[in-house]
Parts: sequence; structure tokens; C-alpha cells
Amino acid sequence: MAEYILALDAGTTSVRCMLFGHRGEVLAVSQRDIRQFYPGPGMVEHDPGEIRDSCIHVLRECLSKPGIEPGSCVAIGITNQRETTVVWDASTGKPLCNAIVWQDRRTHAFCQDLRDRGLGETILSKTGLQIDAYFSGTKLRWILENVPGAREGAERGDVLFGTVESWLIWSLTGGKVHATDYSNAARTMMFNITDLSWDQDLLEILEIPEAMLPEPCPPGHVFGTTDPDIVGVSVPIASALGDQQAALFGQTCFDRGDVKITFGTGGFLLMNIGENPRITSKGLLTTVAWNMGGTTEYALEGSIYIAGAAVQWLRDELQIVEESAETERMAERVDDTCGCYVVPAFVGLGAPYWDQNARGIIMGLTRGTNRCHIARASLESIAFQANDVIRAMEDDSGTDIHSVKVDGGASANNFLCQFLADITGMEVERPRCIESTALGAAYMAGLTVGFWNGGDDLKENWSLDRRFVPQMGEAERQEHIRGWNHAVRCVRLWSDTE
Repeated sequence: MAEYILALDAGTTSVRCMLFGHRGEVLAVSQRDIRQFYPGPGMVEHDPGEIRDSCIHVLRECLSKPGIEPGSCVAIGITNQRETTVVWDASTGKPLCNAIVWQDRRTHAFCQDLRDRGLGETILSKTGLQIDAYFSGTKLRWILENVPGAREGAERGDVLFGTVESWLIWSLTGGKVHATDYSNAARTMMFNITDLSWDQDLLEILEIPEAMLPEPCPPGHVFGTTDPDIVGVSVPIASALGDQQAALFGQTCFDRGDVKITFGTGGFLLMNIGENPRITSKGLLTTVAWNMGGTTEYALEGSIYIAGAAVQWLRDELQIVEESAETERMAERVDDTCGCYVVPAFVGLGAPYWDQNARGIIMGLTRGTNRCHIARASLESIAFQANDVIRAMEDDSGTDIHSVKVDGGASANNFLCQFLADITGMEVERPRCIESTALGAAYMAGLTVGFWNGGDDLKENWSLDRRFVPQMGEAERQEHIRGWNHAVRCVRLWSDTE
């Protein structure tokens, strides 16, 4: 009987269950969208109960596919949207409020207060993170300050905190395990990435009771087993990885200097920097990549808040496309953007700018600008933002980057991949399996239980779909970049007026 690994990918706009075989092949898939709530300007929320129930649904559905024997599932790996913050009652399992999503900006004023108090260097040196509303710590503090009974319950240990993987581990084990992994803990702004523990100084600064925090564990670790009354089978949960670290692992970026870009709702560039947690000075983040065999490896990260979400904006808000895939055809119908630039700073600008107050802009409009130009400019904006981060990575690491691996839904867009190659001047490699996030969680779980023997097995599974080679001349490339930089300056001028 063939064995397989199950990956549960709890993303920002949907949850997905995928079954993988020994060659990394996809054997079954089940997916369900989750609702987005926008209760106020800059606020984004999810229903934790819906996340949990949707994950259980796709797990059961995947295991019930024809030809799939549930007893042949040897392990589950979990990967997740990272900084999204969940707080729940330890006795009832009922969330105290909606989850505050990583995109949410409601704590930006408190973040500015932390900067004004001169705490930026302290937090950066301990966590590798810039002070920003992006991370979980200030979101958790907001809940403790604003949800009745939350702080009192947290101090007693009756109210628990977790990012999404922690919430799912607790839910799938029937409330038996309250744990997180190092890669997700590293995104909370409460975790010391050198000591691999909750940092007491940071907990005091943020006023977070330690009693409510999950136990940090290595990503490749048997956290517990699923409750058969919930999922239908008892299976070891053998990995938990934040989605971007999982994608780095799934792309087999095991060597120092390897770089991947994941184009999901946002865009996330990670470079493997090895065992040295180098603290960046170029507006990037330093984060735990993974921990295997007692050895921790780190990554430089540049986070772009809006990537695939720019395409969703064209579809859902502007309604100039019916399906996201149309943007590729529209972009190729025109020779250029007719001088139009889109800077999709809908929730501020991430790396390397970290401008919380920036807002989106379409500039360079003329009477001849049409919807194809705007669609093309929106796709180009994703590549421009990636190029900004790549150059910061090169400067910070002292390493020339010659190629990048791409994955995620938007990487299926050939126009985007070719323009990325052109604007960066480097080769872009797209694997046959662009679901690297789920694959990375499966790989880590499989290594934990001996389904795969080591990194060489995983590298043999990686297969190239297409390599995009730069075709743009240097003068044209620089002209495009100058235009983009001017557009970003205009966005930041708006920020200065608020």
C-alpha cells in the first residue's frame, strides 16, 4: 500500500489540503476559500472558527478522495499565514474575538510610540524584525487592551494565544497541545531568534503575560497526533512551518545564498544565510528559516505586502478582469504601460521602505491609458517591488544574486516572470510544482518521520518547468527603474502629508 504525506496549508484567502507521494507528486487536493472582514480602515480580520472548520473540512475531503486510504497517511505537516493573531479560551476552545490578520494596520500608532521610545534597535537585535504593525506582538497587545476579560484570563493562563499553526495544532489534537514552531514564533516580535525562546524584556515592553504563550518547538517535530473524532484518523503532526519558510524549504534552498520568491497575497523573498543570524541594516528582516538536528538556519527576508492581491484588486474592486489569469493576456496586448505606474501600497509599503502611512497610487495617466495598461502596470509593480528587495539583499549580504526561484499562484503568469527576469537582469526559475509552501511542510514532516532520508532526496524531486532569461537592454531597464523610483517617491510624499 502506497504511503503519503499530508500538508495542510492555511493561507490568507483560502485553506488547502494536499497529499504528496515519495517523488513530491500531488496525489489529491482539496481547497476552500475563507472570508475576509474589514471592520474599519486598515483593519483585516478572519473568523478563527471558520479557519479551523475549513481546515477540518479539506482534511476530511482529501482523505476521502477515490484511491486514497486514510491509514496510509504517515504524517501531517502544517504551514500557515504567519503573523495572524488568534486568542481563545483554554477551557471552551472558543475564540475571544476575530483573528487579526497580518495585513492589519490598527496598531501602527503604538508601533510609532515604540520607535519614539528608542526601542527599535533593541527589538531588531533580539528578533531580527523592524518595529511594525505587521507582526503579532502588537496585535496581541491590542486584543488584551480592548477585548473584555482577555488580559485577566491571560494572566491566569485561561486565555491562550497562537498564530494560525498553533491554533490548528491545539484544535486538531483536541486541545491537548499548545505549541508553536521557531519559524512562526520568530514573527511575533516577542521571540529571541538567538536564544530560541520568548524574550522577557520584550514581553515586558509589550505587556504580554507569558502564561498565554505556546511552547516553542523545532519545525520538524512531532507536536502530537490528530484526534480521530475530529479528523477521522490519528496521524502525527510532524511539522509546522511559517508559509514563507516552508516555501524556501520546498524549493530546496538548502545552501547559503539560495533565494526564492513566493507570489501569494503578498510577495516574500527569502535568502538562506546559513547558521549566522545576521542583523540587517538595509530594511530587511532576519528570521529563523528552520531547525534540523539541533542546527538553526536563518534567512534574510523582504516582505512585499501586496503582490497577488494587486491582481485581486483589478478583479474585485476595479472589475477590469473577470479572472486573474486574464491579466497576462491583457498585459501582452500592449507594448508598454503608456507611461503608467501602479504602486499598490494599499496597506503601506513593506521592505525595504517600511512606510506604514504610504497609500496606493496610479500615476502617469494620459488620455490614451486604458485598462490593459493599468493591468500591465499592476503586474510590473510586483516585479519592481521584488527588484527593490533583491538589491537590498545583495547590498546587505555582499552576495551577487544570479538567479531566483519563484512559486505561488502568481508565478504561473508568464508575463510577470519574464518582466521579473528583465527588470532584475537575472534568470528566473519556475518549478513544475509551484505549490512550494505546501510541499515544504510535507517535506519537513516527511523527514521527521523518515518518509524521506535527507535533503538529497528532496533535491532529486525538484523539477524545472521553465527558465526565464533576461531580454531587456540595460538602458531600457534603468529607464523603467527610474520611473518606478519616481512613483515610489510620490507615494511617500503622500505619506509625509498625513
